[in-house]
Amino acid sequence: MNYAELTTNIQDVCENTFTAAQLALFTQQAEQRIYNTVQLPTLRRNVTGLITSSNKYLTAPLDFLSVYSIAVIDAAGDYTYLLNKDVNFIREAYPSAAASGVPKYYAIFGPSIDDADVLTFILGPTPNATYSTELHYYFYPESIVTANETWLGEHFDSALLNASLTEAIRFMKGEPDLVKLYNDMYVQSIALLKNLGDGKLRTDAYRDGQTRISAS
Repeated sequence: MNYAELTTNIQDVCENTFTAAQLALFTQQAEQRIYNTVQLPTLRRNVTGLITSSNKYLTAPLDFLSVYSIAVIDAAGDYTYLLNKDVNFIREAYPSAAASGVPKYYAIFGPSIDDADVLTFILGPTPNATYSTELHYYFYPESIVTANETWLGEHFDSALLNASLTEAIRFMKGEPDLVKLYNDMYVQSIALLKNLGDGKLRTDAYRDGQTRISAS
């Protein structure tokens, strides 16, 4: 389902004509809801970069949604995968920049001082040298509103349509039973979509907090 087909379906089901701005709003709200609920392997990216000695901050990409993994790579090419902690843990464990070493932990620190739309990570301990980094992350794809065709619209249009209808009917101040009907249909669609994502994800000790046992 492309964007033109989506907007036609929204208006047909609602038996109403909406402005282009309203249709875009319903759709983008639906996309945001879906992408913040389900993590799909097809919506992951890898980026590499550098962290320098004494700089404990790492900038996230502009399309960043959530972390899959972060690793630092030393000069020998050895990977150290960082464990997720909260900011307070890192600040308490490493209160001074003098507490340096190979980073072990990361936390989402918040917006960049220079740009409120850019997130940063804080690392602990503070890097004691320059390291390569590899961030594997889930990203916000381009909206179907501007792209016209997207993976979600092509492969799981039921979730997108039902979420958009829920937003549209709420906008119309529709009957609560009708809002519930389409929201329930959305929940069913999103459950199937989550099964799709979960079935293609491999769990591991770093991401799920399992105890790692060394082979003897």
